[in-house]
Amino acid sequence: MSQEIGQIKAIFRYPVKSMAGVSLDRVDLGWHGLNGDRRFAFRRVADQGGFPWLSASRLPQLLLYKPIGQAETDKELPTHVRTPHGAELALLSDELQNEISQRLGSPVQLMQLKHGMFDEAPVSIINLATIRGVEREAERPLEVLRFRPNIVVESLHAEPFAEDQWVGKTLRFGSGDDGPSVSITLRDLRCVMLNLDPETAEADPRVMKAAIRLNANHAGVYATVTRTGELQLGQKIYLV
Repeated sequence: MSQEIGQIKAIFRYPVKSMAGVSLDRVDLGWHGLNGDRRFAFRRVADQGGFPWLSASRLPQLLLYKPIGQAETDKELPTHVRTPHGAELALLSDELQNEISQRLGSPVQLMQLKHGMFDEAPVSIINLATIRGVEREAERPLEVLRFRPNIVVESLHAEPFAEDQWVGKTLRFGSGDDGPSVSITLRDLRCVMLNLDPETAEADPRVMKAAIRLNANHAGVYATVTRTGELQLGQKIYLV
């Protein structure tokens, strides 16, 4: 039994972990998330722990680097990065690695993983009503990319945090029974990156405080892929 709950409002891919997102009209959903999503990340060389990846929580300016270009062998992977100062550096270049290292104050190394580098699960989803709810509570306009979603849902109802009720259930995309689908695994517990403006990297603590007051700092959900296929803007979404 399935229930229509809304449609896809926006799709984003983040080729390099914590760098700027790329807006898409359509994308292939593979077993390891959106094809090309978070396939690169900078590793903090001195960190010997289980999560050495450099994120914007440690270096907010990372959000201002924009992956661009397409590799000849894989059109979903970038070839260059536009820096905050407008320079275009090859993604695999020493120049980019050295610049990030200098900003951080310690060495980093670019890594590529075929199956991506994710915090909790390969797909992140948020309801547009949830973003608007946090926006009202924070008393300031909020950019969707601040929430780092892969899929933004425009639901049929304007209830914030409705996605909390999806945990343990399946979302199917498209009207056919054989459409791509994901299993909602857990709520998205937010970190300080929620405070960071994706265009300026400036922090505003009102945003995370709003999420804490409204929903114990949860906003959106994580999911794993249960059926592959193509996602596209305007595609209907069904809760199974």
